[in-house]
Amino acid sequence: MNIIKTSIADVIIFEPKVFGDDRGFFYESFNANVFEQATGLNPQFLQDNHSKSAKNVLRGLHYQIEQAQGKLVRVTQGEVFDVAVDLRLSSPTYGKWESTILSGENKRQMWVPPGFAHGFLVLSDTAEFLYKTTDFYAPQHECCLKWDDPTVAIKWPTSASPLLSAKDSLGLSLQDAKKFA
Repeated sequence: MNIIKTSIADVIIFEPKVFGDDRGFFYESFNANVFEQATGLNPQFLQDNHSKSAKNVLRGLHYQIEQAQGKLVRVTQGEVFDVAVDLRLSSPTYGKWESTILSGENKRQMWVPPGFAHGFLVLSDTAEFLYKTTDFYAPQHECCLKWDDPTVAIKWPTSASPLLSAKDSLGLSLQDAKKFA
C-alpha cells in the first residue's frame, strides 16, 4: 500500500497495490497494521456506510461534535472530489481543507480524522461511496459546514450549482459553525 501524505498532516491518502489479470483484479482495501503505521492510530471501526449519488450531487460538509467520527472513505464506482476541512481550533491547519479525487479506477482511500468536516462532489454520472466510521451516526449531534463558505474557499471543480439536500443547504459558515477544541 502506498501512503500519500497531504498538506494537513493528519489527513492521509491510501493507494492500494492492485493485482490484475484477464480475470479481473484483487487488492487489499484495509489492513490494520498498515493503517496504524501510517496514522499512529488503531481505531475500532464501528459502522460502514454506502451511498450512491448522481452527477453534481454534493454531500456535506458533515461532522459530529459529540461522538466525533473518523472516516476512512473510498469510491467503488464512479468518481468524486473528496474534501476534509480542519475544524480543530487548536490545530495549526484550522480552517484549511484538503482534497483528492477518489474513484473506482484509482481505488484510493482518504482518512478523515475526528475533528474534520467531510464532504464530496460527484464528478461522474453516478458514484458509489463507501466509508468506515470510528463512531456511530448520531443525528442529534450532526453539524454541517456550508459547502461554499468564502472563508474556507474550497475550489470545487464545478461551474454549476451542485445538488444539495435540504439539510446541507442550511450549512453554517466557519464563523458560526460549532468547532472542536
